[in-house]
This record gives sequence, C-alpha cells and structure tokens, in this order.
Amino acid sequence: MSADLSTQSLAERHRGTLDTALDTIRTRAYWSPYPEHPKAYPDADQGRAAFEAQLGHRFAFATAQPGTDEWTGDERSPYGQELGVQYPHPDPDVLLPVMRAAMPAWRDAGPEARAMVCLEILARINARTHEFALAVMHTSGQAFTMAFQAGGPHAQDRGLEAVAYAYAEQMRTPGTAEWVKPQGKRDPLHLQKSFTAVPRGIGLVIGCNTFPTWNGYPGLFASLATGNAVLVKPHPRAVLPLALTVGAARDVLAEAGFSPDLVCLAVDRPGEGLAKTLAVRPEVRIVDYTGSTAFGDWLEANARQAQVFTEKAGVNTVVVDSTDDYRGMLSNLAFSLSLYSGQMCTTPQNLLIPRDGIGTEAGPRTYDEVVADLAAAMEQLLGDDTRANALLGALVNPDVKARLDAAPGMGEVALASREVAHPDFPDAVVRTPALVRLDAAKPDAEAAFMAECFGPVAFAVAVDSTAAALELLRRTIRDHGAMTVGGYTVSAEVAEQLEEVCLEECAQLSLNLTGGVYVNQTAAFSDFHGSGGNPAANAALCDGAFVAGRFRTVEVRRPA
Repeated sequence: MSADLSTQSLAERHRGTLDTALDTIRTRAYWSPYPEHPKAYPDADQGRAAFEAQLGHRFAFATAQPGTDEWTGDERSPYGQELGVQYPHPDPDVLLPVMRAAMPAWRDAGPEARAMVCLEILARINARTHEFALAVMHTSGQAFTMAFQAGGPHAQDRGLEAVAYAYAEQMRTPGTAEWVKPQGKRDPLHLQKSFTAVPRGIGLVIGCNTFPTWNGYPGLFASLATGNAVLVKPHPRAVLPLALTVGAARDVLAEAGFSPDLVCLAVDRPGEGLAKTLAVRPEVRIVDYTGSTAFGDWLEANARQAQVFTEKAGVNTVVVDSTDDYRGMLSNLAFSLSLYSGQMCTTPQNLLIPRDGIGTEAGPRTYDEVVADLAAAMEQLLGDDTRANALLGALVNPDVKARLDAAPGMGEVALASREVAHPDFPDAVVRTPALVRLDAAKPDAEAAFMAECFGPVAFAVAVDSTAAALELLRRTIRDHGAMTVGGYTVSAEVAEQLEEVCLEECAQLSLNLTGGVYVNQTAAFSDFHGSGGNPAANAALCDGAFVAGRFRTVEVRRPA
C-alpha cells in the first residue's frame, strides 16, 4: 500500500463523507457530496481533451488486464460520430481465476478499508466528471447537461449510497464476541467467536445503453464494498463510460496495495452475446442487470448459481383525477414526457384520464380538452429547437426510432413527433415525443398501451371513471410492472385509494407534482428507484436487500 493511500490516509479523507452518507440513508434528507453544476468543475477543457484522446485508439489500463485474447469495439455516438475505441476482449478461462485469486486479501481488509477504497475511486471519478460526461453523452445520446448530471454526480451519488448500505449491513454484526454461559455450580462455558463478512464470488455488472454509469454504479460498488471482485460487461454501444470507471478503480486498488484485477472489463465482439456466457459461469455469483424484460427473465431463470438483481421494463402510469394547479400539472407532465426523449425507465407512458373529464381550479376540463392542452404544453416546451435539443438529446438507437415511427398506427395522434435539427451534430436523430389518444373500452387498445413502448411515445387513455383508472393501474402494475406511478387528485379519498393500490402492488408513487420535481427523477440517499416488488424490477436502488445478499457472515468459535 502506498504512503498516499494507506488505510489511515484514506480514512482521514473519506470518513466524514461515509458518516454523512450513513446518517442520510437513515434520515432520507437531501444531501450530495458531489456538486451537480458544471461550473463547480473548472477542468472542462482538460476533460474534453481527455475524452478526445481516447477516440480512435486502443483503451489502455495502467496495469494491463490479464486474459486479453483480442481487441474489439464498435461504438458510434448517437450524435453521429464514430468513436473508434478498441477494448480488450477477455478469455474467461484466464481472467476469472485471476479475479478470484485477488479476493482473499480484499476480504481480509475488512468493511472499513473496502469502503474507504471505494470512496477514493468515486472521488477520482468525480474529479474527471467533464470527461465522463462526454463519454456518457456520446454513447447514450443524452444532452450534455443531463449526461453531466445523471452520468456524473447523480451516478456517483448512487455509487456512494450503495457503499453506505453495504458498510451498514456488514457492520451490523460485530467482528468478535465473548460468549459466556453460566452453568450453575459448575464453571461457566466460555467461547471466543469471530464473525467475518465473506463475499459470494465474482459480481457481473451487465451495463445498459441509456444510463451506463447511473445504472452501473450501484451494483459495481455494492459488490466491491462487500468484498467481491467485479467484472463489468458494458452494453456494446456504451462501453467507454464504464471502461473509464474500471480504469479508475484499477488505479486506486493498485495504489492502495490490492490487486487491480478485483475490477475488470469484459467487452464482447459484435453479436457475440458474451453476457450469457459469463452469467452462467460458476465463478460468477452475483449478476446486476438493467435492460429488457426478455433478457432479465432469462438471467433470473438460467443464472441459478448467482444472486441476480434485475431492473427490467415496466409500464409507468399516471392517473389524472383532478388538480388545483392545472397549468403546473400540464407543465410537469410535458417535461416528464420530453426529458431525454422519454428514454428513461421511469418516464410515464400511460396517462389514464376519465372520459367525462377532470376537475380543476378553473372548472371542469373534458378528456379532449386535457389531451389538447397537454399537447399544447409539450409544443410550447419544445417549440424552440435550442431548448428542444437541450431536453431531448438524441435517440439512442434505431429501435427507439422504429417504435416512434410506428406510433401513428396505434391510435389517433394528438401530437405528432417532429424532427429537430441539431446545430452541432447534423447526423443526430432528434425527435419530439408523440402523444397518442386511445380508448380503454376498445378491444384493440390494450395491445398498444399495456406493452412497454420505450422512447418518446405516450398514450392518453380514456377510461370510464377514476375508479376504472385505479383498477386498470392495479392490473398494469401486477401484470407488467412499473418503476414509477403518478397521480393527480384533490380528493383525499382518491389519494388514499391510489396509495393503497401502490402499497398492495408495491410500486413507487408520486402525487400532485407540479413544480421542479418530476416523476421520472429520483434522488440518491432519499428516494428508492424501483421497489423490487413488481415485475419491473426484483431489486430497489438502494435498500438493505440490495447489498445484504452479496456477502455471508462466517463464524469461527473456539474456547476462550
């Protein structure tokens, strides 16, 4: 261990941050150690230069990763640029045994040392936020500000949150205990007991295309902090942000006296499907995955040797009953539907609106009026191309565009999607969202709105009543899952009924959001992302259950 990264020096740097994180997950208050505004990071030019230096070259780690049998990579920015980065392709028969061999020393270091190393990794990443933001932007299609915040400080928050939960769960049991049992007139029984948090094995993080760091960091840091080695398998279209992450982790581990091979990168050849191969390897004992329902279901059914954490697809729903801030509701919904072109697992898809209309502070509004007013709010929000580009970003892949192009065939179009020209990236595919009218009473309508339509397509679904909307919401969550649920009502009774549906079906609910907080945004340390209790995800970011299964406590007892 280097003098600069001794256990004592790391504790001096990061103990206060960990203590505050531990306190905040208890109080659920707002807190972040990582500023979210780009102006807080003065190295913008340096970050851009570092990002551009990666393009068109082989990605090199300071300490070469073992088991590389060739180089691969095929990333193209949604903004039109070929990234041209080549990454090491692994031979699992060589790489996985080396990773396992690195684990005993990491296990023996203990929860405190592991937490401090993880916080140093996050601090190094935070210092390079501009570089990471550009990597996220040009692999996910997020606009720069969103890539900076969600791909930078907000992702780092989620990583730190996972470390805090992991530390708390491991420290729940003391390291040693003296056990004394009285025996009456005989001498008491004395045992000395030790308790060690033992990692499960190698953790496999399967990255996603849209939020490579935000979705990748919780599993990566939860597994690493609990003593496991971590193999990161990025989405083929979004490798660079996670490759940079692995590089930062390997640097810190080596400087702290641990094997850098505790964190490795696995990039597959085009069409190889390496995730399936790795997920069922006996050395892999934890799998973290964000992506499609089909592959998530496959992992849960086939990676039987591993603890599998999945965030899959859901049909997010908003029930609109009434509001005392009609303009605020429309503005909030318009922004939620537009942010990152609806390419968030938390974006609302179905808006359930009684066909007889809703109550507002200005009097009743019919279903037709609500839909028309929402369409107008979206047009106003996105009417200026500069603002539209800043909110929408680019479509992440051709599948999203295909779903958007198919939207007019699903129902009556209330708001058509339009092309937006990007002034800096003429090849970027930027589209405004489409809003489609559907009637729940028509037999063919459910085929459209009861399946996830990931991307900038939303359905305004006419229902018979608020009671019918609540029943449809219940069925949607139960059958298809939901990462988020929204509701608008001035009725205490309806609000209670909405809460009851979400409590019974285990879905996270946001009520009457009309200001600067949106249903598709969650704050680390306070909000739970997903619940783990409906088909959309079997885990929540982040709670005790997300970290507790990544280690086991092994007891050794001997006569005192």
